[in-house]
Amino acid sequence: MMGIKAGLTPLIVFKQDKGNGHFYHNQALTSALSLLNFQVCVLSQALTSCRPSPPVHHAGRPNERLHRSMPTHSIGRWRNLLPKQAPKKKKEKQQMKQILANTSTAHGTLNVNVSGHDMTLVEHYSQYVHNLCNRLGIKVADSYALPTKSMEVMLMQEQGTKTYVDAVLKTHQRVVQLSGLNAALSPIFMDVLLRNQPEGVQLCVKEHTEADFQARFKARPELEGLMSQMNH
Repeated sequence: MMGIKAGLTPLIVFKQDKGNGHFYHNQALTSALSLLNFQVCVLSQALTSCRPSPPVHHAGRPNERLHRSMPTHSIGRWRNLLPKQAPKKKKEKQQMKQILANTSTAHGTLNVNVSGHDMTLVEHYSQYVHNLCNRLGIKVADSYALPTKSMEVMLMQEQGTKTYVDAVLKTHQRVVQLSGLNAALSPIFMDVLLRNQPEGVQLCVKEHTEADFQARFKARPELEGLMSQMNH
């Protein structure tokens, strides 16, 4: 029977005698176990050194993400590099242009008024008028749309006096303003317009007045009433 007393180092092995029961030191086996213990310690240290450690990022690596924990010092800001823009001026109220008078060879300021209930036809025909003026060399001073007008069609019941709304008709208007139309060219110009006038579209050519300019803006009686009260 053998007994082993193991500490950290070294290991001591004893062998028991069967006759008298005394223990004797076994030097050969002690040396072998000490060598084995040394190899185990070396192997455990090697395994400990091979454990994965947290990666250390180099300062020059492209995947560095130190910006999450370090101040940026305005890196990436570009708005301060742009030139400073002047504040936008308030849009001024549109002023009326000078009305040209008729001469012996040319008309003054004329308004070609196109109106109808179908907005698509009105818009396309006004574009045709504008393009025709450009081809014939007629100066177009302005081109604009007038406020849409709505008209309700009321019907009365056969038995009774109550009325109800049957339909709502909307009238769309476009104006092409001409300046200095040649008197010799005006008959040809009007003939071409009338020949290409679509069905359901009204055409009216007249001289431009101040009332036509004021008709471009929607009436706001409530605001006008408040303004008059403030002035008085």
